[in-house]
Amino acid sequence: MKKIIVTSLTLLALSASLFAQSPVVPQPPVQPYTPSETNMQSREWFKNAKFGMFVHWGLFSLLGDGEWVMNNKNIKIKDYSLLTKSFNPVDFDAARWVADAKRAGMKYITFVTRHHDGFSLWDTRYSDFNIMNTHFKRDVLKELAEECRKQDMKLFLYYSILDWRRDDYSWWTGRTGQGTGRTVKGNWEDYIQFMKNQLSELLTNYGPIGGIWFDGYWDQMPVESETRKDSDVFVNWHMREIYDHIHALQPGCLIGNNHHMSPLAGEDFQMFEQDVPGENTKGLSFQTISHLPLETCATINNTWGYSITDSSFKSKAEVVGLLVKSAGNGGNLLLNIGPLPNGEMQPEFVHVFNEIGDWMKIYGESIYNTEGGYIRPQPWGCLTTKPGKVYVHILQGTQPEIVLTDFPYKKITKATLLKDGSPVKFSFKKKVLTLPAIAPTAEDPDQVIVLEVK
Repeated sequence: MKKIIVTSLTLLALSASLFAQSPVVPQPPVQPYTPSETNMQSREWFKNAKFGMFVHWGLFSLLGDGEWVMNNKNIKIKDYSLLTKSFNPVDFDAARWVADAKRAGMKYITFVTRHHDGFSLWDTRYSDFNIMNTHFKRDVLKELAEECRKQDMKLFLYYSILDWRRDDYSWWTGRTGQGTGRTVKGNWEDYIQFMKNQLSELLTNYGPIGGIWFDGYWDQMPVESETRKDSDVFVNWHMREIYDHIHALQPGCLIGNNHHMSPLAGEDFQMFEQDVPGENTKGLSFQTISHLPLETCATINNTWGYSITDSSFKSKAEVVGLLVKSAGNGGNLLLNIGPLPNGEMQPEFVHVFNEIGDWMKIYGESIYNTEGGYIRPQPWGCLTTKPGKVYVHILQGTQPEIVLTDFPYKKITKATLLKDGSPVKFSFKKKVLTLPAIAPTAEDPDQVIVLEVK
């Protein structure tokens, strides 16, 4: 297999064509999943929240080359472990992180508790490779969880089920982490128990958790190869067993898995990486859109973890576009930051958060607590809806007018611009609605028309 350089949250080699060519491997039979009433209430809250902050931060931040640096540089375990002697984020301030997220209009934070390098950012009994064995010696997850409760912010936890360090992870059949120096083939069932033990800690020691965000499943999915058989590559992840374990500990805790497939039994929301549902410009979000709550995860620049050379920060218009089109699909936007090694949020991220926060003060009603429109997002923009209202989001104004055919409402009583209430002329005949295509600007990248409908 060719050497693969990875700079994203997931392995970029796992493209749509790769999955399409991979043969289907039978999964162990599972029982149907019936979510509890508490779980359904959590799903409803999640659908209405619309906007969250993703945080990728850890030992890899010290190297300033993204979260995949251990794999990409083939750093040996013994050498990578030395980073614990330098990790001392004295400027970490949970209160500031949460306050910045609230300032942007975010309703939840998804924090990376353990990435693929296996470093645990909490006080865990089940691995010595954790933040308490650094100079910092503070449980940052505990501080973040306490601050989220103080500031009324939901906390979700990212957890990697892939590990580039442990011998009992089936590294010899995985796609990544082949250059970290392991030689011993441990017991896979021990690894499954290890994960269950850590998840038990996360769900019993840190208060109510909004959801668990899994990643890494794709490392052990079947792939065609001249040197491997499918039976060699496929492992039993025990995901349904793990999902049931989570729901038993916290029934309201939602579960999502970034495996780039249709949701598995026991999952509560579906995520899409670097693209809104229905788009696949990055080759990572080709899965069919499900009936579950949806979430788009996206970076502000090009990397998830801190990269000293990555200055490709998205503009206000680009971030607004992601948020609006996510909502137009009925989904959320989980916008990522990669804090500096010392724990500070990069000033460019703070700038984006402030811009979006100001925008949400004016346009938030067209995002929060909305459903997607009767049509999917279009090149010109998209629709969001509430009972009695339709919000027309115009993200491109190159066409002279916007024509909506088969408009599903009988009457439009009023049309105004959301930002100032000024009237908007329209034509509505035989289920065809025609509106002016008001051109967006850099400062006002989404022209929102509010239609009051019956």
